[in-house]
Amino acid sequence: MKIVAMALTGIMLLIGAVAHADEATEQAIIKMLMDDNAYTRQNLKGTGDAISKEGSLEFWSSGGLLNKVDSDATPQEFESFNINLKHITVITLVPGQAAVAQYYSEGAMAPTKSAAVSNYRTRVTQVFVKEDGKWKVRAAHWSPIAGGAGTSQTAVID
Repeated sequence: MKIVAMALTGIMLLIGAVAHADEATEQAIIKMLMDDNAYTRQNLKGTGDAISKEGSLEFWSSGGLLNKVDSDATPQEFESFNINLKHITVITLVPGQAAVAQYYSEGAMAPTKSAAVSNYRTRVTQVFVKEDGKWKVRAAHWSPIAGGAGTSQTAVID
């Protein structure tokens, strides 16, 4: 009986550790998304440190074909950027190693060298991997919400 109780205790501790790891992964990705969005709002450009060393395959809200974004791609710059992230949900695939985030991105923006979007409303799915202690985007898909608009940009700008 004592062995069964010890085994059950061990299983409960393991389940608790996995649940804690999942929560830690989720909270880390949510914080990173919010921090990166705040950085872009303040500096009118992306952080430049978000893409996996393997690059990222992405479908953009403008439509078009699949884009390959290299890890050393020039961060996008903006004339104005007033985007809010809402309802962020993170699904941990491998605790501390891989996860998927889904959320809404809404607001207005004017990318440099592209048309301004006054009613930007998209659904976002991003796949993250942990590299060198940081979460990086490996794949992404943005799709406009009915009544909203995506960007006018249809290809990677170098």
